[in-house]
Amino acid sequence: MEENMEEGQTQKGCFECCIKCLGGIPYASLIATILLYAGVALFCGCGHEALSGTVNILQTYFEMARTAGDTLDVFTMIDIFKYVIYGIAAAFFVYGILLMVEGFFTTGAIKDLYGDFKITACGRCVSAWFIMLTYLFMLAWLGVTAFTSLPVYMYFNLWTICRNTTLVEGANLCLDLRQFGIVTIGEEKKICTVSENFLRMCESTELNMTFHLFIVALAGAGAAVIAMVHYLMVLSANWAYVKDACRMQKYEDIKSKEEQELHDIHSTRSKERLNAYT
Repeated sequence: MEENMEEGQTQKGCFECCIKCLGGIPYASLIATILLYAGVALFCGCGHEALSGTVNILQTYFEMARTAGDTLDVFTMIDIFKYVIYGIAAAFFVYGILLMVEGFFTTGAIKDLYGDFKITACGRCVSAWFIMLTYLFMLAWLGVTAFTSLPVYMYFNLWTICRNTTLVEGANLCLDLRQFGIVTIGEEKKICTVSENFLRMCESTELNMTFHLFIVALAGAGAAVIAMVHYLMVLSANWAYVKDACRMQKYEDIKSKEEQELHDIHSTRSKERLNAYT
């Protein structure tokens, strides 16, 4: 009987501990972090593969070659974009962890463990800094989303030309890379529907795959923007919570100080009365 009671108390203690741990999880920050990681993963992974597919298409069907030396051509720009993608993946992986830590440190469970003063003293500066930084990152991701829409537009035009060629017989349509700024004005890199390279490009799966990879990368950038907006709402709520906690702490300090003063006055009067009676 006693063993069953001890086992029941142990299970109850474990259950209460689990409920307390679950109550301390910042679910809003967790959702925003998952959305951020998903968006960054889609943008970086699909964007990297789409850039590699673009290099193959330019070299195979448009017959472009890398320029020797330190000349800044389209292939060099694509390599730079790949390195930028590596940096974005690493930076936002760390940033997501930092935001999750900030979310944990503004929950009620951490407040109970470390007390109001430490939370409010550190949390106000940290929350204000993360709000400013997240706002800047949101603007940066808006720019990345707008920039990613450009290759989607280019590939959509190319995909449309391929589709119109199959629907309308005898149509002679051309795509000149100079109109997209990929090559200089003096360098003519044009492909027309009557050429063999164009037909092979439209029949290949590489064009379709690269086009859809850029679309997914654009969706990933949009998801990162939504995650940044979600983080801004979470951080603003945390800021308001920390600010109220600071005010409550000041109120509790003033209240305890006044109660201590009243207690001291009452003790002093009691001693005076006792001395006078004696």
